[in-house]
Amino acid sequence: MAVTDEAIEKIKEMIVSGELGPGGRLPKEADLAARLGLSRNSLREAVKALVLMNILDVRQGDGTYVTSLEPGLLVESMTFLVDFHSDASVLEFLEVRCILEPAGAAMAAIRVTDAELAQLRAILDATPPHPSIEELVKQDLEFHRQVAAVSGNAVLSSLIEGIEGPTARARVWRGLTEKGAVERTLHEHEAIYAALAGRQPELARSWMTVHVSGVERWLRANR
Repeated sequence: MAVTDEAIEKIKEMIVSGELGPGGRLPKEADLAARLGLSRNSLREAVKALVLMNILDVRQGDGTYVTSLEPGLLVESMTFLVDFHSDASVLEFLEVRCILEPAGAAMAAIRVTDAELAQLRAILDATPPHPSIEELVKQDLEFHRQVAAVSGNAVLSSLIEGIEGPTARARVWRGLTEKGAVERTLHEHEAIYAALAGRQPELARSWMTVHVSGVERWLRANR
């Protein structure tokens, strides 16, 4: 194991064990390096890497702290890497959406509140009767984010939002080229909403599967 990797693992152990919790301050560099049996240079490199992962936060003149470790914050680094995807990997991102989003919709149907239903209804009602492709994709992304948030699982919600970027272009292509795609998308949104409003998790799962897999099927047929 490289020295920097060893340093990262040792700091991670301190966090995982609870010795350093969210918001906790790391010991001074010289003290921590001596305690962990590392050179100060290796420790600095490890801290830099953990800062990039949003695990540590260096505050100039104050010290180095563990971040809040909230799921959304930790997934940001994954989102950054997702931006480097190639067009060939879009189908793989769609496959992941087909796994995650139906599960999220089922959870949302169990946990959704009246206030959250009102938010979803507002998103659907804000869509023009004959939306442009740009308006439709914007609404689609907003609707999916809100359903994921309603699932009540912050990790799942962050993952779904993190991988939506690579599939947005495919949604635009489909809307521009497939006859009836706009109407079908709006209809499926309404069906998902109705399942959530009826607190029917398996129906919500089924409609979200139909909805998300539609883009995947279209892309496979038009590669």
